[in-house]
Amino acid sequence: MTSKMDTQDSLATLNNVSQQDEDNEDLASMSLMDHLEELRWRIFKVLIVVVIGSTIAFFFRNWLIKLLEAPLPDTANFLGLKTGHPLVVTGLTEGFTTYLLISIVAGTIIALPVLLYQTWAFIAPGLYEHEKKHAVPFVFIGLMLFVVGITLGYIVLRYPIQWLVDFASDSFTPLVTAGSYFSFVAVFILVFGLIFELPLVLTFLARFGLVSKETLQTKRAVSHIIMWVVATFATPGADPYSPIILGIVMSFLYELTIIFIHLFVKPESLEA
Repeated sequence: MTSKMDTQDSLATLNNVSQQDEDNEDLASMSLMDHLEELRWRIFKVLIVVVIGSTIAFFFRNWLIKLLEAPLPDTANFLGLKTGHPLVVTGLTEGFTTYLLISIVAGTIIALPVLLYQTWAFIAPGLYEHEKKHAVPFVFIGLMLFVVGITLGYIVLRYPIQWLVDFASDSFTPLVTAGSYFSFVAVFILVFGLIFELPLVLTFLARFGLVSKETLQTKRAVSHIIMWVVATFATPGADPYSPIILGIVMSFLYELTIIFIHLFVKPESLEA
């Protein structure tokens, strides 16, 4: 009886090895042009969703404008105190291009689940079977981290804006244009969102042996000091709140990366 069970286990192991070898052969048989063609089509699919999302966002442009204008102080526009409009446009097309910018950024955020899925689908052929089951958690965690990042960026936004507006108000008459303001807001919020994706990026690097949990743990103290120094100089303003919030965020993400590597990267999955 024991011999029969051992034989069945051996056959199952041989089948798994054979299937894995076939998958590796299929992956290896793909030429560089095949990979580029697949990447092109996946990028094309993401762009289609971005266009659809941007079109939807364009119909809600007035609501988006009001939402993004909320962190802007009343003193940002001297004329706005009389006209009621906190921003001005200085060119014929600036109003339209501003709407277009906001819509594209919103469309990109809407397309994020598709972007994450297409990214996973592109790299999945190079993963083991037990790693492919992480597809849904990968998309879900990536989406949640990005949403938390842009939400936090929106909350922090008011502090550097207030400082930048007040800094030169004694020497100059504030007159903030729509283009400059929303470009700043878009970059600021998207950067926060992308920063929150770092744990996933580093987890993938750990999967290929480029980063290890042990290295991150060993360099923990030095890394936290460096991150807080970077947070002090990276924030666009001299307010005391932004560097503190960014420093806490970066330290949190560093520890979260160690947890992700521990959960999703097993020693046997590392590349030789």
